[in-house]
Amino acid sequence: AVAFGAEVGSAMGGNHLGVRGGSCQYPRLMDAALYVEKNFDRILEELKTLARIPSVSFSGFDPANVRKSADATAALLKKAGFENVEVIPFEDAHPYVYGEWMKAGPGAPTAVLYAHHDGQPPGREELWKSPPFEPTLRPGPGGDRLYGRGTADDKAGILVHAAALEAYLKTLGKCPINLKILIEGEEETGSEHLGGFLRAYSKK
Repeated sequence: AVAFGAEVGSAMGGNHLGVRGGSCQYPRLMDAALYVEKNFDRILEELKTLARIPSVSFSGFDPANVRKSADATAALLKKAGFENVEVIPFEDAHPYVYGEWMKAGPGAPTAVLYAHHDGQPPGREELWKSPPFEPTLRPGPGGDRLYGRGTADDKAGILVHAAALEAYLKTLGKCPINLKILIEGEEETGSEHLGGFLRAYSKK
């Protein structure tokens, strides 16, 4: 999943994970890696769909698009296998998305995953070689690269988390650790409400 994340945010070459014909210290983990490789095109399309939502969190842009992005993010997490997924409004912040997978057992460690679903303004659109909110594959350093606002920062981060859990569940039947995931909606404007949100929901 780490290699997948690097590829999603940058090059889209043919051997995305570098696992074909390779070896692994933990053979069953190779099954999860190969699952991502096999489903890479579908996962890439999910990233493109999410990146088409112009979820700019800056003042002056339609906040309905950030809510739409939160809803789409929640749907992706549910599809991947996260449970208790919810879109959480908080004060006047753009919505957060929370989910968890807690079936590794009480003795297993719990990792907290983070990403954000908001993005930067497009800037001067006439300087883009393709529309900023229409993710486009073009040749670049190291192979094909995906160009578009939010394709790397940070909607690829959302897909990395989702694809990793999905791969574990589909191949190994479980994840070796418990997971809690928080996807923020105002990182690009400074995460003003994040501290208050974490205090308010510290028992989750």
